[in-house]
Order: sequence, then structure tokens, then C-alpha cells
Amino acid sequence: MKLLIRFIAAFFIALTLLTAVGCGSTQTRSGTGEYVDDSVITTKVKTLLLNEPGLSSAQINVETFKGEVQLSGFVKSQADINRAIEITRQVVGVKAVKNDMRLR
Repeated sequence: MKLLIRFIAAFFIALTLLTAVGCGSTQTRSGTGEYVDDSVITTKVKTLLLNEPGLSSAQINVETFKGEVQLSGFVKSQADINRAIEITRQVVGVKAVKNDMRLR
């Protein structure tokens, strides 16, 4: 009976360790915590861009991976590109901004 209890305990310890390792991040995949952080950053950036008067924010796509925000889409002027980048850099947690926006 003691052998069975030890086996079950060892099984659950191994299962717990494997689960913890599975939630970790790699260079190409963000961990659970990082994914949540990236989602929060994306939401904050989208909200700020949406609330910016004169900026065609509906045409700007925002994606975040490990704190690096990529802005893509079409805007009317270089001033809109510069303003969107400036707004994005102000968000807490943003490590870098990649600009892939194009002029229409």
C-alpha cells in the first residue's frame, strides 16, 4: 500500500512540474503571464489611438509580442504615423515599437 501511495505522489509531483514547464515562455512563444501582459498593452494602445482626435485609428492594427508593439495599416499622413508611435511609446510595458504603417 505504501508503494502505491509513493507512486501516486511521484506521479502528481511530475505532473505539476510538467504543467509549470508547459506554461513557460520561449523565444518564439510567450508564456501565460506574458500573453496576458501583451493583451493588456494591446488594449491600452488601441484605446489611446481610438481616443486620439483626427487619427484614423480604425485603419491601424496593433499586435504585441513580449512587450514589442507592431503598428500596421494605412494612415493619411506622416504626422499620423509619428503621433501613433508617440502614443504607443507612452504606454507602460511597451519595450519597443515597430512601425509597419503605410501612407495612403
